[in-house]
Amino acid sequence: MTSTLYPTRLPCGNRVLDLSRPHVMGILNITPDSFSDGGRFAQRDLALRHAQSMVAAGATLIDVGGESTRPGARPVAPLEELERVAPIVEAIARELDVIISVDTSTPAVMRETARLGAGLINDVRSLQREGALDAAVATGLPVCLMHMRGEPTNMQDDPHYDDLVGEVASFLKARMEACVAAGIPVENIVLDPGYGFAKTLDHNLSLFKHMPALHALGRPLLVGVSRKSMIGKVLDKPVDERLYGALALAAMAVMQGAKILRVHDVAETVDVVRMIAAVESAK
Repeated sequence: MTSTLYPTRLPCGNRVLDLSRPHVMGILNITPDSFSDGGRFAQRDLALRHAQSMVAAGATLIDVGGESTRPGARPVAPLEELERVAPIVEAIARELDVIISVDTSTPAVMRETARLGAGLINDVRSLQREGALDAAVATGLPVCLMHMRGEPTNMQDDPHYDDLVGEVASFLKARMEACVAAGIPVENIVLDPGYGFAKTLDHNLSLFKHMPALHALGRPLLVGVSRKSMIGKVLDKPVDERLYGALALAAMAVMQGAKILRVHDVAETVDVVRMIAAVESAK
């Protein structure tokens, strides 16, 4: 496993994430149109119950999202997103001992969910939406910056790179610098290569293979490939039959130094992480 090059203590609101070991982040989509589980957890009781089950299975973070970012997805009005997400964040913060990540690009959602107990802002747009950077600074929370070109509505319109890994790294470095200049400490930044966002299958596979090159940026990596089309295209499997491919990628990500795995299938991924840790700690 790649050695850690950064401080391992990530303050997340009233909790701390220990990045000396990998963690599993459970996905909780409060959306009607997410590619895998859209509409399943729109009701608060169902969402809370699912969050409870993921925590019981070993998730140390729950990523709550109210706007689908699947290819072709349309933006959600800020008030609608807030009405979806805020009650769930509030309920999880009250009921569960877990770090809450909020998957949002919307300034109002960042501010309100931070007030309600969120511990991490996970933004696929890397705080580029108007007002998002200022809102993130105001919360004092750590942020996850992801690589994407364009918007979900057009990001898969023939993406092209002359130097895939170099261009992804340059984008993330520039967004880190913008965050630091605005007042977010570099120690509060996590990076996501953005698998499936403005990338073809070949791009995704190559970026995954060369993931260790991104450690030169000096920040922990979050990897989200759970049930994604890159698995479906390689294995010719529909969304509900991609577990084994996802677990293979989870194991590879951990072995290449990823610190947070964003997944739908928590229990199975936790087993992968624990098994790798057991082997690595053996004499």
